[in-house]
Amino acid sequence: MSVIDLKNLKKECIKLLKKLISTPSLSKEEHKTADILESFLRKRKLNPKRKDNNLWVENHNYDNDHYTILLNSHHDTIKPSNGWETDPFLAKEYGNKIIGLGSNDAGGSVVSLIATFLYINSLPKFKYKLILIISAEEEIRATRGVESILCYLGKINLGIIGEPTNMQMAIAEKGLIVLDCLSIGTTGHAARFEGINALYLAIDDIIWLKNYVFKTKSDLLGNIKLTVTKIQCGIQRNVIPDTCYFTVDIRTNEIYSHEYILNKIKKNLKSKIISSSYRLKSSYIDPNHNIVKTAKNINIKIFGSPTLSDQSVMNFPTVKLGVGDSSRSHTPNEYIFLSEIENGIDLYINLLLLLRSGSSDG
Repeated sequence: MSVIDLKNLKKECIKLLKKLISTPSLSKEEHKTADILESFLRKRKLNPKRKDNNLWVENHNYDNDHYTILLNSHHDTIKPSNGWETDPFLAKEYGNKIIGLGSNDAGGSVVSLIATFLYINSLPKFKYKLILIISAEEEIRATRGVESILCYLGKINLGIIGEPTNMQMAIAEKGLIVLDCLSIGTTGHAARFEGINALYLAIDDIIWLKNYVFKTKSDLLGNIKLTVTKIQCGIQRNVIPDTCYFTVDIRTNEIYSHEYILNKIKKNLKSKIISSSYRLKSSYIDPNHNIVKTAKNINIKIFGSPTLSDQSVMNFPTVKLGVGDSSRSHTPNEYIFLSEIENGIDLYINLLLLLRSGSSDG
């Protein structure tokens, strides 16, 4: 098999991106784009595996499987918001720009990683085993996405997650805890000095959450952020509420475990925590890891990311690196530049060809 012509490959993958944009792929409804991706890979003599709307494929040309690198991005999108000036489900090309839902988050990274995989797989030999996953349901953090197929892949030594980062490398990413809380009082008439107002009890807890600061600040991710985002209370104007529900969004750093954070909050709230979700962990890779060193050597900038990705469900070292800009994600008239895709493919390939494994890989 001859080495793929990279110029033509880039053109094919940009055509693929336009086809993906023009095929609705809302989370849990990605079957049509999964079909497109599967067909694209099979036409190139690959045999992708599929579970639900997740696809994965391995390279054929690795020396041995002592070191495995995962390349991952997602093909699902959010629902289009108001304010689109074009049809969000129709790819529009204007010069160097493609406009359409999912173009930036994360279609650009999807096709760039596919091109990278196909090119490296066409080389006579490559030193590492590569697994490419194009996953589903990332936008809603569902368990039928990439999390559901990691068990089939064997040991992964390193993951590269394609999300829009301007091809800068996030070596840490904030995690997420969501708490649903309930304060309980006693009801009474608002005109009388009776009852215990559950809203006031909740306010005391909300003020504590607003003001509390965990002592240790991450150099990469900053402080843990506690934000009350929802509150529901009261049934009538003249009745003291006996219950008050509120929701807390907590963005975590790599310093504190989710269990420690949860225990600290429980000890300080009068309200009951009636449900909690804390499976989406913060991510962190050693700055001395070879992929970080390699990135620095080719002038890739390093940073800590405040946004969540599928890194949060991976228990092996990962970095986040992708084409596009996070500020465009989930916005009307979302777009990607063709030059971002072309340059991103070159950078991905260069990074992988220069990368060496070693004791610092963790």
